[in-house]
Amino acid sequence: MNAESDERGGGAVPANPVSATGDVTEGVAGDVTEDVTKEGRELGSRAPGFIKASRALHLSWQVGVFMVGLAVVVAGIIMLPLPGPGWVVIFGGMAIWATEFVWAQLVLRWTRRKVTEAAQRALDPKVRRRNIILTVIGLVIIAVLVGIYVWKFGVTMPWKIHE
Repeated sequence: MNAESDERGGGAVPANPVSATGDVTEGVAGDVTEDVTKEGRELGSRAPGFIKASRALHLSWQVGVFMVGLAVVVAGIIMLPLPGPGWVVIFGGMAIWATEFVWAQLVLRWTRRKVTEAAQRALDPKVRRRNIILTVIGLVIIAVLVGIYVWKFGVTMPWKIHE
C-alpha cells in the first residue's frame, strides 16, 4: 500500500532504479535519485515531509486520501446516468488518488496521453470532413423523416388546447 520506496527501513536500494517510464534515473554525481517522469514530476507520495517521517501517520494519510478519492469516484459513477459531469468528477477522484498512489499517477498519465491522441485525430482534416459529411447526412435523413410524418399525419399537439 506504500506508494514510495521505503528508505527509512534501511533496505538495500538498487544501484540504478528504473522509473515507471523505463528510464534509468541517476543524479549528477551518479547518486540514486527518486523516480521522475518525463514531465519532471516524481512518482509516489506528495504528502508533506512531517507526515512521511512517521510510518503510522503516513499510512493514516494514505487511508484518508484513498477514502476521499473513493467518495469522489463513487459520486462520479452515480452522476454518469444522472445529470452532472460524471466523467470529470471520476477523473477528479483519480487525481486525488494520484497525489498519493503511483498506480493512479500511471492511469492518469495513460488517460491524458489517450485523450491527447484522440484530440489530435479529431483535428485531422480528413476525419473532420468525414464527421461533417456524416452529420449532414444524418440531419437530412431526420428532416426527411419529420417531413414525411408531418405530411402524413399533420401537426397535431399531444394536448388539447381548445378545450
